[in-house]
Amino acid sequence: MVKRSVLQVDIYSDVICPWCFIGKRRLQAALEEVGPAQPVHVRWRPFELNPTMPKGGMDRRSYLEAKLGGAASLQTMEDRLIHAGRLDGVDFAFDRIARIPNTFDAHRVIWFAGQKGCQDDIVEALFYAYFTDGCDIGNHDSLAGIAADCGMSRETVLEFLTRDQAAHEVRAEEAVGHRLGIRGVPYFLLNGRLSVSGAQPPDVLVSAIRQVGALG
Repeated sequence: MVKRSVLQVDIYSDVICPWCFIGKRRLQAALEEVGPAQPVHVRWRPFELNPTMPKGGMDRRSYLEAKLGGAASLQTMEDRLIHAGRLDGVDFAFDRIARIPNTFDAHRVIWFAGQKGCQDDIVEALFYAYFTDGCDIGNHDSLAGIAADCGMSRETVLEFLTRDQAAHEVRAEEAVGHRLGIRGVPYFLLNGRLSVSGAQPPDVLVSAIRQVGALG
């Protein structure tokens, strides 16, 4: 049997993007279908949907109603997402979410978790905390608590956040995404050569993974 090299999947995403949460579930389904014959390594990359969001965030309903054109449009969007989420094992609880946070610090924690080998766990926990528990993931204490639940040191993460560490690294990774021309997320980049934009169905991701894997 020919041993295949590890396929690198970089995912540009934001933790307040509901389609990114769904996209994560669909990628998991795709990887289960591909199986161990094609080893895959996933890295999460930052993409802020609201880079100018105030540090303390904004009232979610007011912000989205203004952006989408009213309460009816927001309700239509949420209903669509709730239906899509249920099909992929995501339970959106939008009524619990009071604020849209600035996500830069969350991206710093994700970067830090990548250095500690638990990045995927952190991303999953952040999605769940925001979309299911309605947690303010722009708050340092909340971020440190989520990280601690994933095996990281709460005190170390708080110190990391307080000292504004890895800000340069996260900005640099964001800049790469912009140079790639990314305008929306999730955005999957396979071995730096093939991209899949959006929360595509698992079969689309399976096809892309197999295509790149066949190229070696």
